[in-house]
Amino acid sequence: DISPPRRSKSPETGSCYSIGSQEAEKKYESLLNNLSHPPAFTTVRVNTYLASVEHIRGLLCEEIHKQYASLSVPVLQHPQLPDILLIPVIGPRKDLQKLANEAIVGAQCGSAVLRGAHVYAPGIVSASKFMRAGDLVSVYSDIEGKCKRGAKEFLGTKVFIGNGISELSRSEIFNSNGPLKGLGIKMIEPIYLSPSFDNLLPSYLFLQNLPSAVVSYVLNPQPGERILDMCAAPGGKTTHLATLMHDEGEVIALDKIADKVKKIKQNASSLKLNCIKTFCYDGTKALEISKRADGQEGPPFVPESFDRILLDAPCSGMGQRPNMAFSWSLKEVTSYQPLQRRLFSVVLGHRAITTTTTTTTTGLEETFWAIESNPLLPLCPKEPHIGGEGMIGAGLSPEQLKQLQRFDPSEAVLQPMDLNSLQSVKHEDLIRLANKDCIGFFIAKFIKV
Repeated sequence: DISPPRRSKSPETGSCYSIGSQEAEKKYESLLNNLSHPPAFTTVRVNTYLASVEHIRGLLCEEIHKQYASLSVPVLQHPQLPDILLIPVIGPRKDLQKLANEAIVGAQCGSAVLRGAHVYAPGIVSASKFMRAGDLVSVYSDIEGKCKRGAKEFLGTKVFIGNGISELSRSEIFNSNGPLKGLGIKMIEPIYLSPSFDNLLPSYLFLQNLPSAVVSYVLNPQPGERILDMCAAPGGKTTHLATLMHDEGEVIALDKIADKVKKIKQNASSLKLNCIKTFCYDGTKALEISKRADGQEGPPFVPESFDRILLDAPCSGMGQRPNMAFSWSLKEVTSYQPLQRRLFSVVLGHRAITTTTTTTTTGLEETFWAIESNPLLPLCPKEPHIGGEGMIGAGLSPEQLKQLQRFDPSEAVLQPMDLNSLQSVKHEDLIRLANKDCIGFFIAKFIKV
């Protein structure tokens, strides 16, 4: 799959040789290259509980027109995911001039900039000696995490991500006594042009990767049902499920970290959704075989408590894009399997189950394990089927592989996007590109017999 091709030393010569095939090597290199770029489209979900897609699309077009200085960029509605809007990402731009004034940001901050964000003050690691508020500055991402905070110059590995205007001076950033807050650099020439959604229609729009939106449609929740989202933070899928249910019924959202549960509540409140109930609880302990106390509302739950369950179990996150800092080891990638299986075992006491994981081999292996361990839990077809089928491996039959959905960044052909080329591309080709050039993801759906 996409795990690093294994290498070993020849006992005769001491030189390295590859255990995997040349095809696997090429696929892995293609993956790393594609992961370092943002997806070809910014994907945003309309809160259809509060407004129509047509109305919000019109408001969004007006805002993008302002942000892009009257440039005409289409906003497309996905034909199979009707509440999803797609905005082409323009770039990489080759005509930007690098400036003498430099600011270095952390890799996570750099990835956010590549997807349309401005630079917030806590993300700035280093700045030129005489940088003042109002200065034009070139922004670089420290992809190896080696820049020392407060450095006046950095000669290590850095990636140019665009130009902006500094909102703070160097001394304000690094000599501040209290915690840094607020905007640090306003990006005016990002290398990838993507709209900023800072405080943009917050009750009506929610940024969400395309495969994540597919998951909620695959689960197909109905108004009035009781749904469990087992590892719910930050709440994108939770709120999508509630929206598809027209805020009728109950969506139980679990996460074992209190700050993450707070984020789910904030997102539900922002989107004006009332059917979501959140609990800070370890999902591996969410099943109670014995009788519950009368009136107990939260976890643990007795078997058959839910109509449908969504399990997006913790995973390596290898498929996230952009990601210019690759630090995974094979041990780390495979370390999530025991936890994923414990979580999956909890949901076996209920009816419809949709599971998702990253784009590594663990998705196939966990699917095979689930089928082998539970004969009454067959794979079932998923609609809409937007991703590709599963890759051969892990003992699954060709028919079973067709019932999986796999979004693989290595299969996308990276191509620069500019305004001129956009005008000549057919609508259906843009949709096809959006379906392929996205984050890595894996979806399997089971229905308990």
